Amino acid sequence: MASSTAHPLPRPMRADARRNYERLLTEARRTFAEHGTDASLEDIARHAGVGIGTLYRHFPNRQALMNAVFQEAVTSLIERSRELAEAEQPCGALVEWLGALITHAGEYRGLSQALMSASHDESSALSQCSVPMREAGGRLLVRAQRAGHVRPEVSIDDLLQLTNAIALAAEQSPSDPHLAERLLKLTLTGLRA
Repeated sequence: MASSTAHPLPRPMRADARRNYERLLTEARRTFAEHGTDASLEDIARHAGVGIGTLYRHFPNRQALMNAVFQEAVTSLIERSRELAEAEQPCGALVEWLGALITHAGEYRGLSQALMSASHDESSALSQCSVPMREAGGRLLVRAQRAGHVRPEVSIDDLLQLTNAIALAAEQSPSDPHLAERLLKLTLTGLRA
């Protein structure tokens, strides 16, 4: 009899566990948007109506909770990259996608900094967000490079760090709502071939 190295599928959550999970995600989204990604996990659990142990059973650390909160936006950004992959203007498609990425990062104070930190830490739960984002953006970048619109030495990691830095700068200057857009335009002029 051959032994199997396949991992068993996770068991479905009980109804009460699923409700707790959803309440935690809803509260984390609200709290992260209002107070930033370094908000108290104890407060998130309390406002969700569960204990901190329940939060940690579902999300072993802050990065795991952040990853779960941002999955919907990540999925949307990846889908948008697929749509833009067929755009007539490859550079315009890349620029549009980078702008959407900055907008997403700006929705949660502290997200840009967390993503920048996690970008080089494959063990971070946030790498589950960054890996598919690098692949999605990488396809758009290669297309723009092949069209001769972007310098060949530019990497997707460079662009993701730049977009996070722009979102972080905009976060620090909330009185200037157009700062991110201006910084992105300024940055992109240096990318052109």
